Amino acid sequence: MSEQPDNLVLVYLRRIDEKLDRLSDEVRDVKMRATALEESLAGVNRRLDRVETRLDRIERRLDLVELPH
Repeated sequence: MSEQPDNLVLVYLRRIDEKLDRLSDEVRDVKMRATALEESLAGVNRRLDRVETRLDRIERRLDLVELPH
């Protein structure tokens, strides 16, 4: 008995399913990378805040800024 070919709709559904699996993996990877970038940016912002605080203190000590009245 010869095998009948798969239903064409099933063939396309399987292809779509495979593509969705790949897309899901790629989206997961992008989310992880975006989270890592956000965390890195938060660290940079914390460092800049500390530098700004130190710079303000240095400017006050050297009388480079006017104190508020």
